[in-house]
Amino acid sequence: MSDTRTEKYFGQALKRKEDPRFITGTGNYTDDIVIPGMLHAAMVRSPYAHAKLGGINRDSVTGMPGVVHVLTGQDVADAGLGSIPVGWLLPDLKTPAHPAIALTEANHVGDIVAVVIAETRAQAEDAAAALEVDYEALPAVSTASAAIADGAPLVHDDVPGNVAFNFEIGDEAATNEAFRGAARRVSVKLKNHRLVANPIEPRSSLAQFTPASGEYLLYTTSQNPHIHRLILAAFVMSIPEHKLRVVSPDVGGGFGTKIFQYQEEVIVLLAARLLGRAVKWTARRSEAFVSDAQGRDHETEAELALSDDGLILGFRVNTLANLGAYQTLFAPAVPTYLYATLLNGVYRMPAIHARVTGVMTNTVPVDAYRGAGRPEATYLVERIVDIAAHELNMDPAELRRKNFIGPDEFPYQTPVALVYDSGNYEPALDKAMTMMNYPALREEQQRMKGSNKILGVGLISFLEACGLAPSALVGQLGAQAGQWESSLVRVFPTGKVELYTGSHSHGQGHETAFPQIAADELQIPIEDIDLIHGDTGRMPYGWGTYGSRSAAVGGSALKVALQKITTKMKRIAAHLLEASVDDIEHEDGVFRIKGAPEKSKTFFDISLMAHLAHNYPRISNPVWKRPPSTTPRTSCTPSVRTSPSSRSTPIPAT
Repeated sequence: MSDTRTEKYFGQALKRKEDPRFITGTGNYTDDIVIPGMLHAAMVRSPYAHAKLGGINRDSVTGMPGVVHVLTGQDVADAGLGSIPVGWLLPDLKTPAHPAIALTEANHVGDIVAVVIAETRAQAEDAAAALEVDYEALPAVSTASAAIADGAPLVHDDVPGNVAFNFEIGDEAATNEAFRGAARRVSVKLKNHRLVANPIEPRSSLAQFTPASGEYLLYTTSQNPHIHRLILAAFVMSIPEHKLRVVSPDVGGGFGTKIFQYQEEVIVLLAARLLGRAVKWTARRSEAFVSDAQGRDHETEAELALSDDGLILGFRVNTLANLGAYQTLFAPAVPTYLYATLLNGVYRMPAIHARVTGVMTNTVPVDAYRGAGRPEATYLVERIVDIAAHELNMDPAELRRKNFIGPDEFPYQTPVALVYDSGNYEPALDKAMTMMNYPALREEQQRMKGSNKILGVGLISFLEACGLAPSALVGQLGAQAGQWESSLVRVFPTGKVELYTGSHSHGQGHETAFPQIAADELQIPIEDIDLIHGDTGRMPYGWGTYGSRSAAVGGSALKVALQKITTKMKRIAAHLLEASVDDIEHEDGVFRIKGAPEKSKTFFDISLMAHLAHNYPRISNPVWKRPPSTTPRTSCTPSVRTSPSSRSTPIPAT
């Protein structure tokens, strides 16, 4: 029997374990949860991109059916709640205050200016529409270029010129020198337009407060419930972290937009405490378009320096990144360390210099969305390479091939901080061209010239930076998150297994993929394994799901935990079978002695014995040992003591 096994589950196409409840409508989403006596919140959102807030007439709705309370920015201030913080820092970063409810100014369409709480959702929404708010419209800016123009109105008084940060990376002098010696220059000016996230499940939050214990319970649509707990408890609510439990049940799509700490989660927690009843809010589809973090929105000018025969010599980039009205969780990182560090692409680029200006505007905040910085970099690099091929009259495939980093050049230090450990790009391009029959497509393209039809042929070669994990570099770049992941494996006396992970699923299939890893490591049926996630009250601390890190980081943590389980089980099996641990092999859920397969113990046998705990192997090197006595003894007879009663049973001295 060999120790080398073919994976039975991992990498195989299985029916997903979680899908039956999704396709039968029996999933458990935040809006499905009902707490008896709960109230409903409706947000009153600014119709202006920028406005000074005057009075809010609570009397205009207090007599309406079901209305219980109206919350304003003053209530938030009186409660002593903190500003929603930023989770990634840059040098000299300007971070304007981000209150749960605007107090003096609304800074984008959709900014929350008041909250109506009522017995039903319909009653709350009707009253929110009727609430009288005094607005004084102010000048506004919506694009990054307009916001930095001379005389542009300020979004925030404490962000001069609307510039939140100036970021540079690369070697400007070396890049300028490359351009001076270049035979050819090509340039591009492009707009990477703003995108709106639109997951099937809108955001939703439900909060409950227990006065007797001072504990909060928050159900919310989150990709990383532990991060929500940390930010809400430590930075906003100013309560002990263990007093807040965040549960993120089934989540219908995230795409990055459910990573962040939002105003509405703070609001329902405060309302639940003030009113003594659970409070729920669920976004309408139209609401998500003016409240959920959006993506991209870059204005970029770039130049590429080349030799006459098409070798890239230098790359110069100047980007204006629209951040919206507030700095949110990852916002400063997206157009800087997640964008500019990938401007090298897959090409040999001797010199690069990039300048990124983060600009505040009167728009919905911009943060991580579907790739977060990497698609923006890829679009820019590949667009300018195509332009270069056109201007040099070269085939786009050949220009790429000519500039690919060769497989013998790794590890490759890019001019923009990152080191590529490996790569082999040309075979991937060759395979793509073969699959698409590239020569035939080009011939057809030529034949169609002059007709009323146009055939476009596009190529792109890129790499992806994902699987964010703990590293010194991440910390040096400003991350306020550990990026590690945790896992716990619990084996029951019956041999059934529960896996706990800090990663969270919002459609990726974690409940299938993680048990696949476990089933192969433990050598038991996948049906005997369940995955638990999304509950800070049950889970070890974790950093959640984003940046394609669940399998890479969360799966690796799970693998390590599983290996500890199998190591322990082998030790118990060896003890029960009176054999050496090195002589135990594990396959198909059975622990056997090598060469004597009839001597075995099943996974169930070991699981039960581990829980009974009365027939364990002795630990030859225990973690704790009794310290040697400092008093010399002259006899092997233990000292004794007797109680004041007549008891005479010897008790070893402590």
